[in-house]
Amino acid sequence: MEAKSVKSSTRIRTKERQANMSWKEFYKNRWLYIMLLPGIIYFVVFKYVPMYGIVMAFQDYVPYRGIWESNWVGFKHFERFFSEPQFWMLFRNTLILALYNIIFFFPLPIIVSLMLNEVVTERFKRFVQTLIYVPHFVSWVVVVGVFYMIFTTEGGILNELIFAITGQKIAFLLEPGWFRTMIISQSIWKEVGWGTIIFLAALSGVDTQLYEAARMDGASRWRQLWHITLPAIRSTIIILLILRLGTFLDTGFEQIFLMLTSTNRDVGEVFDTYVYVKGMTQAQYSYSAAVGLFKSVIGLLLVVGANQLAKKCGEEGIY
Repeated sequence: MEAKSVKSSTRIRTKERQANMSWKEFYKNRWLYIMLLPGIIYFVVFKYVPMYGIVMAFQDYVPYRGIWESNWVGFKHFERFFSEPQFWMLFRNTLILALYNIIFFFPLPIIVSLMLNEVVTERFKRFVQTLIYVPHFVSWVVVVGVFYMIFTTEGGILNELIFAITGQKIAFLLEPGWFRTMIISQSIWKEVGWGTIIFLAALSGVDTQLYEAARMDGASRWRQLWHITLPAIRSTIIILLILRLGTFLDTGFEQIFLMLTSTNRDVGEVFDTYVYVKGMTQAQYSYSAAVGLFKSVIGLLLVVGANQLAKKCGEEGIY
């Protein structure tokens, strides 16, 4: 009995010491925690609190009744969505654009970062960085407007040049075959420069002594890139890829909505624009909430699956 009481008292004292140490650490880093508050408040107010609206997906929501007094219908809206003739068209269009983003867009910030990292002249490097960062701050309305000015058949700069050479014009903005190319091109032009920031920060942390040792051993620039630079930023690439998969089906509502026409809707209509049409223009709130929830669940499954795969491959993952 005495041995048990000694063990329990020792355990209690250990827990008390750990608690005191935790509070001391918290107080020591209090300003860092205070700096976290704006971000925490933002996510709580704009991300977590609105999640209670998910219950609309399982109701026949009526605005004047409110969420808690509307009739519950279970999976009725999900069954309707999966049986809609448009479902496979929406799924195909969203999936293709998402894959294009992963295949063509995601590697480009890495490539641009590696190229900038090789630039010796600091002034030229900063100039190029500024030049490729600027499009990120331009709204999609302006971006689409610029593309219209360049590619429209009615006085578009590129089409006028093509007409002067071939005597014909190409309806880039109307032909369905050009829609996805235009969307990916706009995303690349607008966001690739901004995407290099994290990779350049990771590259700045690579030990320069590794490069010096490699040069002494006779390694070329390509060898240094393959054996030092890429392994150093591999974990960053994997983490960003996992996070990217979380928004895999988020193809960008504003951009696609502005580019949609009656002629390219069959290849351009995606989940985001479909939710807008059903929810905002037709007031089918519960149905649009069900579609949005379906898309979010797919994103969650992709993140969890990619994270587990990364851990099995020896990487840390995001949790």
